[in-house]
This record gives sequence, C-alpha cells and structure tokens, in this order.
Amino acid sequence: MKNIITLITLALLTISLSGCSLFPDADQSSAYQEDSRKIISYLLADMPLPEDAEIQKAPTVILGTGSGIAGRIVLTSPVSPASNLIFFSDATLGTGWSLISSTVAEQIVLIYTKDGRYATIEIVKAGGSTGWFGAESNSQINISVVHPSAIQQQNPYMSLKPASAADSLVVQGD
Repeated sequence: MKNIITLITLALLTISLSGCSLFPDADQSSAYQEDSRKIISYLLADMPLPEDAEIQKAPTVILGTGSGIAGRIVLTSPVSPASNLIFFSDATLGTGWSLISSTVAEQIVLIYTKDGRYATIEIVKAGGSTGWFGAESNSQINISVVHPSAIQQQNPYMSLKPASAADSLVVQGD
C-alpha cells in the first residue's frame, strides 16, 4: 500500500513538474501576438487595429512591403461588431483612409481606399460572450488589403475553365 501511495505521489509530482511542456505556453502565444503586431505595424502602419484584438495565426497572410502590401489579417476581438464598427469609424479618420462603401447588417463590411490601395474590413459576430448576463459578444474581423498592381490579369482563372468545342472553332475567311 505504501508503494502505491509513493508511486502515485511520484507520478503526480512528475506531471506537475512537466506540466509546462504538456500544455501550450501562454508566453509563446503572447510572444506571437507581439511579433505579429510588430510585423503588421511595419507593413501596414497606416491601418489602425484594435488593441484588444488577437491576430489569428493560420488565416493571416501578408505579401509585399510598404505601399505594395496585399494580404489578409484575421483578428478576434472580445467586443461586439458594433463596438468594432465604432472603433474603425473613429480610428481611420486621421490616417488618410477614405470610406468609399459600407454595409451595416449582421455582417458589417467597410471598404476604404488610400493611395490607390483598397482595404475591406469585414466584422461578424464570433459567438460566445466575454462576460455574464448579456455582456458584449466576440467579433471576428477580416481585413483584406490589395494594391492596384497586385492584379495583373483581369481573368487569371481562365485556364481553369473547361474547353468546349465552340471555343476551338476557327473561322477562316475566303
């Protein structure tokens, strides 16, 4: 019996000491957030981002540098879509981005332009709630930025279209 208690105690001690390696390290997550914000701030310094929003690693893609940036940034925010709408409406005023279109419904879509670039901000309810008794719901924010020279060919997907017999007809003149 004493051996079993010793064995259980040893097992629990081993698990507690190695617990840091068994579970994802919170420091790694915060380091990723900090590093990602530095990179995004460098590449897209003129687009305001909510301070409390977290950058989602997998769906975020950034291409280019400076004014030639194109890509998508995906964020989760602990506040409601309405609060994020107010944030972007206020925060973009002094940055040179001009609102050219907006749709405010269950999905909020804001389209901005600056120096020939276009930024589309989509804000949707992410589900769940950050607090008790009707507190604000979380949001997912997708920011897509494109530079005008990013699209070289108007229909780059034409090669995906299956060829038909009518497409291969050649009309010959007399």
